[in-house]
Formats: sequence, structure tokens, C-alpha cells
Amino acid sequence: MIKHLAFIFLAIVVSSCHGYAAISSTSFKDIATGKCTVIDLTYPLNKNNAYWPAPSYSPFTYKSVATHKDNGVFSGTYSTPEHLGTHIDAPNHFEDNQPSVDELTLESLIGPASVIDISDKVENNADYELTVEDITDWEKVNGRIRDRSIILLNTGWSRRWNDYEKYKNVDDSNKLRFPGYSADAARFLVEERDINGIGIDTLSADYGISKDFAVHHIINGSSKYILENVANLNKLPPTGATLIIAPIKIEGGSGGQARVWAIMSHH
Repeated sequence: MIKHLAFIFLAIVVSSCHGYAAISSTSFKDIATGKCTVIDLTYPLNKNNAYWPAPSYSPFTYKSVATHKDNGVFSGTYSTPEHLGTHIDAPNHFEDNQPSVDELTLESLIGPASVIDISDKVENNADYELTVEDITDWEKVNGRIRDRSIILLNTGWSRRWNDYEKYKNVDDSNKLRFPGYSADAARFLVEERDINGIGIDTLSADYGISKDFAVHHIINGSSKYILENVANLNKLPPTGATLIIAPIKIEGGSGGQARVWAIMSHH
């Protein structure tokens, strides 16, 4: 009974948010009965998860504190940086006086996904940055980015996920080498398109060798969030999916692990 009420509640909340035609036409009953496709864009947390390779960061750890055999119940404790695995960068991550992760609203965490695939350009250039032209070329084929969309950049980097060293791709001068958004593209999405946030399948929305993290400053400075280490972007079409993002609610936190689902109707 509670489960069914939860589905009804969520359906009411989502369908009452203006502009989300993709999900309001797909009831949560459709999800429960398998009448739509749900793709999990989240990597499971474990000790092998990628995290930002700075001295103050550490791997995910988990240990059991109770077992069925010894205590009659299974329970564990874990430790993780906020910016590890599939996670969200709240606006306060790079800018003062911006919302923390617990202040993000449901309305901003649900929206149509615009998936831009640059994996072919990244194949021969690990330092590739999404350009404004890439975005406008995408729109020529798929139509203008819808209001309150969440932009997802498929770079193909997820193929390296199971090898942290290849995922970081550190060169001989100890610099990270992976693709990202350009500052111009980030500025265009913020100023010319009414987006909710952006995401990517790498460690950072800024390309690896960035020194100023301009993309973070632009996106976070506009009270918008960034999803990083997003899984399964190669399974999504350019349009037609609706995202539901459920981040951990850390009071005052700069971000944290997030469960991200993409929902696609069979209609």
C-alpha cells in the first residue's frame, strides 16, 4: 500500500511541474509495470570507484559492523569523499553564496535529457572540449534544447571506468588528460538555453588539464549543478529520456553521491 501511494505521490508531483511533458505522459504505474524503459546512470559504490585525485581525497571504504551470524542483523559503515563515483556538484562547490546540495529542489533535479555524443572526436583527442558549434549542430538534427533540460555529454570515456589509472589518464608531467565542456559551451548553455544542469562521463566537466576550472565556475556560478562519472550514457538516445536525480542530502554539502535514472516511454 505504501509503495503504491509513493508512486501516486511522485506522479502527482512530477506531472504538476510545468514543462515536463516527457514524464507527465509516462505515469509511475508505467514504470512499475514495465511499460517504459528505465536506465540506471549510476555506478555502484565500491573501493574501485574513481574520485578526484587530490591529496585530501580517499577511496570509498565499507566495512560491516554487524552480521546475521553474530548479531542477527547485517549492517555496515562507509566513508567517502563527496566527489567520488557518480555524484553531483552542488552550486556551492565552486562559488560562494550558492545553494548547497541539500538545498537543490525537486523541480531542478527532474528534466528532459539532451545527450550529446562526442565520442568520435575524443577517440583521437583526449583533450577535446565540447564547442558551441557541437551544440548547434546537435540542435540542427534534434531540435532546440528544451527548457529546463539536463545536458549529458557522452565522451565514450566510460569504457575506461574499470581501470582507474586509464580513467584518470595521467601523462608524464602528472597532468590529467580527459575531455570535457569548453567554457564557451558552458556559457552558451547558461545564457542562451534555460538548462537545469549538465553531466558528463568523466571525472570533471572541465577537461583534465584545466587550470582555472572555468566550466565549474560558470555552471555553479549560475546556481546550476554538474553530474560527473555518469554511467551508461551510450544507452540513451539524443532526446526522449527524462532524468530523475536523487542526491544524498548532506546539510551544507558541496555535493555527494547521486542516484540517476533515465526514463523512456514505450508509447
